[in-house]
Amino acid sequence: MKLSKRRWLAWTLGLLLLVSLSTLGGIIAYHYTPTHITPCEVLGTDLCRIALLAPPAPPPPRPWLNKSDTEIAEFALAVDLKHQSFRAQSGPSKVAFLFLTAGALPFELLWERFFKGNEGLYSIYVHASDTAINKKVVWKTDLFRSRMIRSQKVQWGNINMIDAERRLLTHAVLDQNNAYFVLLSDTCVPLHSFRYTYNHLLNFSGSFVDCFDDPGPHGRGRYMGYMSPQVEQWEWRKGAQWFAVQRHHALMVIADHVYYRKFKLFCKPGDNNRNCYPDEHYLQTFLFIMDSAGIANWTVTHVDWSEGKWHPKSYTKADVTAEKLRQLQMIDEYVHKTSTAKAVVTRTPCIWNGERRPCFLFARKFLPETAQALLKILPNSTWEKSPPLL
Repeated sequence: MKLSKRRWLAWTLGLLLLVSLSTLGGIIAYHYTPTHITPCEVLGTDLCRIALLAPPAPPPPRPWLNKSDTEIAEFALAVDLKHQSFRAQSGPSKVAFLFLTAGALPFELLWERFFKGNEGLYSIYVHASDTAINKKVVWKTDLFRSRMIRSQKVQWGNINMIDAERRLLTHAVLDQNNAYFVLLSDTCVPLHSFRYTYNHLLNFSGSFVDCFDDPGPHGRGRYMGYMSPQVEQWEWRKGAQWFAVQRHHALMVIADHVYYRKFKLFCKPGDNNRNCYPDEHYLQTFLFIMDSAGIANWTVTHVDWSEGKWHPKSYTKADVTAEKLRQLQMIDEYVHKTSTAKAVVTRTPCIWNGERRPCFLFARKFLPETAQALLKILPNSTWEKSPPLL
């Protein structure tokens, strides 16, 4: 019996998706070997059912504003899995810059200067939580005006912070040319030129995720037995939330079903929950379990914790000098400090493909009052001093 062209196409796409999903399952099972769950459990039963049993659905209409996070994630994963074995990019690899912000960016003009002349090598996505409460966001440039995704309310220390990160990743993986994904805040500024940043990321052999074992109360002390058996205490990790990840790690994060649910249920602020903050533990622990060999244990975003408070130092206008920015640019070791009664400080060189290199591509937290000074100093005297990459 002769199949209609439409049914033949649907059957072919379904077969390709099945093969691709099986391939991904094999990769996860062979390379990442988390012994607690199966690949299908990582993806979630709904996604497995859709990918393996149901005929491929037509792409949802754009824009994505009327689609749920789950719908967009499933579509993005289906598209990527379908092209897993024979992806052909339509252009050069791009870096996706994911801005997690309340409203507009105080350093919008600086970022415009950073991106200028590098069109086609980057993508921009903005999650502005103010829009979720009907607050208008006013942009100064066309560069950011059309880059906002559907956003939800975000609260510090809440799982909805992770939801926003996954939402940004989900939108970004829809572009097949996006190869690297960088999470940034509204207080972040670039320490190096775009070309240096681009080459530093795309020529690195892994992902940059701050990840370390803190045996103190603000590390393992936040672990709860309810996390077992998926997450054991020895696997529990801590780190800064500002990541820069390769595409396959981005896909793992948005596909995750089991680990995310554990953190949603058992990692919350408050004394009854051991003051667990998902943005300090979820992605760090998840990628440590899934692919510890594939991540560098530091973030490419610098912060100053020297004040010993709950939040890092905020840089004022008086702090912004060419000398200070140059110092941040050339830091070549990362520091981890435990929360034990007698703190243990570990300093480790930043090794980039076998060579000791500067650690940080970005820095935060800069107050809005620093915008003009940064715009004057960074492009004219700091970025041009970025060391050459081999």
